[in-house]
Amino acid sequence: MKTEIKTVQLFVTCLIDKLFPETGFAVVEVLESLGLTVEYPLDQTCCGQPAFNGGFWDEARAMARYTIDVLSKSPAPVVIPSGSCGEMIIHHYYEILADDPLYGPRAKALSQRTYEFTQFLVDVLGVTDLQARYPGCVAYHASCHGLRGLKLSAQPQALLEDVADMEQTPLPGAEECCGFGGLFAVKMGDISGAILQRKLDNIEASGADTVVGTDVSCLMHIAGGLRRRRSRIQTKHIAEVLARKSPK
Repeated sequence: MKTEIKTVQLFVTCLIDKLFPETGFAVVEVLESLGLTVEYPLDQTCCGQPAFNGGFWDEARAMARYTIDVLSKSPAPVVIPSGSCGEMIIHHYYEILADDPLYGPRAKALSQRTYEFTQFLVDVLGVTDLQARYPGCVAYHASCHGLRGLKLSAQPQALLEDVADMEQTPLPGAEECCGFGGLFAVKMGDISGAILQRKLDNIEASGADTVVGTDVSCLMHIAGGLRRRRSRIQTKHIAEVLARKSPK
């Protein structure tokens, strides 16, 4: 490892907490396999991104202040298995609280010890080989907030390259939006659906049997489209792939 970190805080995100707990357990399993103690602040709630994206900045500020209070009870780094929630805390908290004399500096301090999951593994710990094994053909979908907001590109790829028995296949338009975009999929459903159809066409053309990503929100959107096509292609968060170890 690059640095000696013993404890981390997990900010698990709403969707993982309510709909995809297996992803949260996989994140914990990976982190603990590296000898880390994983703290889970029980008072955590939504990061406020839906309110922020919807233009309700006063409500987003209230949620940001609350989350800052929760995650500042411990000085441990914060790990988030989501580029979208990660970008909200890392970049947008300070943006909406910059004029707050108390919470502006606290938002900046929190941003400096908050990391998306793959970013933390590769850039902070210096780890790429987790002794994982995942037989099958995998295509990687890059989610927009992680790719464009946090510059996540090399990190997920480096982790996947060290997974045993995995065949990676290029995904046409891998860096194009899947059409979810949170509130966008609700407010502009027809456009969202059209974008999704193009993504699904590319996934099926890739020949992959599994689509891997870093955000369950995008994977949920893609999975729904695949089910409606009666496709057998699976979707998995990268943590679920990395938690599958080779038999000893």
